[in-house]
Amino acid sequence: MTLTLPPPPHDRSRTGRHLVDAAAWPDVARLPRASALRTAVARRIVERALARLPLRVRTPGRAAVVPGQPRATAAPAPVLVLHDPAAFHRRIGADGLIGFGESYMAGEWDSDDLVGVLTVLALHVDELAPPALRRLRRAWNHRRPASDLNTPGGARRNVRRHYDLSNELFAAFLDPTLTYSSAVFDSLPADAADLPAAQHRKIDRLLDLCGTGPGTGLLEIGTGWGELAVRAARRGARVRTVTLSREQRDLALRRVADAGVADRVRVELCDYRRIDGVYDAVVSVEMIEAVGAAYWPAYFGALRSLLAPGGRVALQAITMPHARMLNTARTHTWISKYVFPGGLIPSREALVRESALAGLRIVQDRGYGDHYAETLRLWREGFLRESAAVAALGFDRTFRRMWEFYLAYSEAGFRSRYLDVRQLALAHTGPGPA
Repeated sequence: MTLTLPPPPHDRSRTGRHLVDAAAWPDVARLPRASALRTAVARRIVERALARLPLRVRTPGRAAVVPGQPRATAAPAPVLVLHDPAAFHRRIGADGLIGFGESYMAGEWDSDDLVGVLTVLALHVDELAPPALRRLRRAWNHRRPASDLNTPGGARRNVRRHYDLSNELFAAFLDPTLTYSSAVFDSLPADAADLPAAQHRKIDRLLDLCGTGPGTGLLEIGTGWGELAVRAARRGARVRTVTLSREQRDLALRRVADAGVADRVRVELCDYRRIDGVYDAVVSVEMIEAVGAAYWPAYFGALRSLLAPGGRVALQAITMPHARMLNTARTHTWISKYVFPGGLIPSREALVRESALAGLRIVQDRGYGDHYAETLRLWREGFLRESAAVAALGFDRTFRRMWEFYLAYSEAGFRSRYLDVRQLALAHTGPGPA
């Protein structure tokens, strides 16, 4: 017989759960039901893992910080502050890493160095559970909901849940180019003032990869807020750019007009599966992560069919190791639940395979994950700096903690090299210059 524990009676105000809007955030406002066994196992695994890691853990009633494994450097280990250990372990016991993120959203744990804590966890992700228990990992994983699949209708819904939140929200932490993808800096570390030039450097590299110049017919899949389209038009290209985000489309149209290139840029609401025509060059920046593995053949097939003979595709893509990608593809994660529904980061192996199956070959490939970590640091610092402005837009405390966790979680992924970002050039399969 399985004993299921109800939520404990202690006061939510200790952790900030009393501030959570239960209608907007039901799974954060309430503690999940979890069996005593699952909670006990989760607590044992978490306590053993944290004790071995270069982390310090502070819990209620402890004046001292519990040291983790000593590090080779003199820098102090980051501190994870557990305000409510019982709730923290219960959430992990019920929902694994989704529960870990929801516990942060609820204010049940904190850190003055959130990126540091998450980077340590990312570096040791394969060691967190003892070998004998790793095969039970699926017991803590949830399947991705079918509603998140990127069918034509599903893709529109998924885009609305992230990119249509508010143009003003993104403007609060992005630089004036409104570019929401990794920059390429001249040197690291960088300053916020370096972001506009670094984003233009990234865009210029992509336009160079696909040979964009005067008279080029360029297709962009994934408009963003229009900066790449404007920059391509200023090179003399004729640009068609498509998006599923109405918010982005509307602002991109205004920015194109303000830049004086409306005669050379078409901005359309259109699914990549419905694009027609043939183009000298195609560019797509961090779009494939939103496609989903089930639709990668359709995506690469579209790239192939839309590209004129002798043309090039410039692709910027976040990547993860192949084995981790396979595990993630089967799992409903905190990111897929709260930030990017339907998304999946591909591996480099998947990019090579899917492009080859579609009749494309990768002719250039360059990674620069360190630059994404720096880009995310600057975005995160900007977001925290503008917290009051974000609140004034109507985004509550739970949303702001969620967004901070998302930016820090992503930055940690690149700092630990769990994630990378690559710029690739693709051409038709067959003879021709590389």
